[in-house]
Amino acid sequence: MPKSMDEIVSLCKRRGFIFQDSDIYGGQNGFWDYGPLGMLLKRNVRNVWYEDMVDFHNELVAPNGAPEAYQMVGVETALIMHPQVWKCSGHYDLFHDMMVDCRESKKRYRHDHIKGRWVTGTHKKNEEAGPETVFITAVDSEDVQTDLDANALRYFGLKKKYLEKLDWEGETTPLPELPEDKLTEVVGPDVTSKGTLTEQREFNLMFKTTLGALGGEDDAAFLRPETAQGIFVNFKNIVDTSRVKVPFGVAQVGKSFRNEITPRNFTFRSREFEQMEIEFFCAPDESAKWYTFWRDKRYQWYQDLGISQDNLILRDHHKEELAHYSVGTADIEYAFPFLEAGEYGELEGIAHRGDFDLRSHTEGKLKKEGDELVVELDEHGQPKHRGSGKDLSYFNDETRERFVPHVIEPSAGADRGTLAFICEAYHEDEQPDEKGKMQTRTVMKFHPRLAPIKAAIFPLMKKDGQPEIAQEIYGALKAAGISCQYDQAGVIGRRYRRQDEIGTPYCLTVDYDTADDNCVTLRDRDSLEQERVPVDQVVSEITARLNG
Repeated sequence: MPKSMDEIVSLCKRRGFIFQDSDIYGGQNGFWDYGPLGMLLKRNVRNVWYEDMVDFHNELVAPNGAPEAYQMVGVETALIMHPQVWKCSGHYDLFHDMMVDCRESKKRYRHDHIKGRWVTGTHKKNEEAGPETVFITAVDSEDVQTDLDANALRYFGLKKKYLEKLDWEGETTPLPELPEDKLTEVVGPDVTSKGTLTEQREFNLMFKTTLGALGGEDDAAFLRPETAQGIFVNFKNIVDTSRVKVPFGVAQVGKSFRNEITPRNFTFRSREFEQMEIEFFCAPDESAKWYTFWRDKRYQWYQDLGISQDNLILRDHHKEELAHYSVGTADIEYAFPFLEAGEYGELEGIAHRGDFDLRSHTEGKLKKEGDELVVELDEHGQPKHRGSGKDLSYFNDETRERFVPHVIEPSAGADRGTLAFICEAYHEDEQPDEKGKMQTRTVMKFHPRLAPIKAAIFPLMKKDGQPEIAQEIYGALKAAGISCQYDQAGVIGRRYRRQDEIGTPYCLTVDYDTADDNCVTLRDRDSLEQERVPVDQVVSEITARLNG
């Protein structure tokens, strides 16, 4: 049975996973707040990623599929970087969408998301004026499709039964292919007047800000649109201070900002988001092997954390999709419930970036000429955006070779990953209540490493010393660094349901027998199996299950 995105979003708000930003003021599109449980879940996603990619990595042993052993280190770089960084990286000139605005509806659209068709009809309220031909438009994006017929009926003031009175001409045409002198005949997707759309213009996706008190043009800066450039500009610092040798990777988790024209689909496309990125530096002649290794490794990571392979695909980009500098790119995509059956949304991209980034920050902004990347020159024959001039090559002291390393970039979204784990975890099943009546149970089947709360502790009754024992267990779990909740309100079945709905994998109940056998009942969220565990072994038992 397909999962309902509306029900998932409702649960996220009801149980404190995700809230609309500035909700009491009507919200702010493209920004989201993580509640107590959502903060824990997202933190676990970040931590597990860093543990698996960096902390737990054994740099002395080559993992399965790796050409050789490699090192991993981490950095944390600034949100605001020198403006020249974004000019040399290409973001300043290329990081934009073409957009149009509607003067009547005050809405903004991606230019390439609007399609249209010429139609001739007569206005119901102005029949004496006779037939009129206009270009009716609709929105056609990955998640919004509006109807040309409905928009045409609205413009001409006709009911659906009069659709045959409209005379359509030609094929549906993307708005970018329409001559600009025809804009006066265009009817926007959400209005009843023509000529309300502006000419297309560039919309830079970087957030602009100002440094210092004067606020002049020379003080302009940008919030970073990605974390990668902070790693590239620190390449030499890392090599000189960390004793790393190629091949090695640098990992970073941090906020990025993109001023999306149309943020949508809950937290999937936001203006403020968090990235988990690796820039892996390797020798040019080994880079193809490393690209395959990281592509496969990252694809397996999501499956190891509970995402079914049925909902996950690894898609290689077609040649026309590749960035001008890219040797190859693959996307890990997930079947989010807000998409149509058979459609997938990007979770992570693994890109073979060649030597583009280190060369750009050395020489200046690069462009493609044939099969080569060359420095882009202005009308005076000078570098359009001059690089740092610093030598960002690497010297191999064993082979005595100097080269500019190639880069493999696995770039994951912490927010998109968290959303995918939420969607995958959401399940409904039928379970008997205290009276044996079957009821629908909502359960979040998070992998134990990701679950916000790992264990819940219940005293069955508020007497006979049960609360005191339960509180001791709660304190012992807390001291061991295991996130847990203490709950003594309501019948035991309802307490179980509350924990199921937030994804707690294990519940511990102190009951009447505990005083006699010094054991508690441990209940598994997924199997619903129960077993007795000695009180003094609870911490070790939960720890073993979490690490197993």
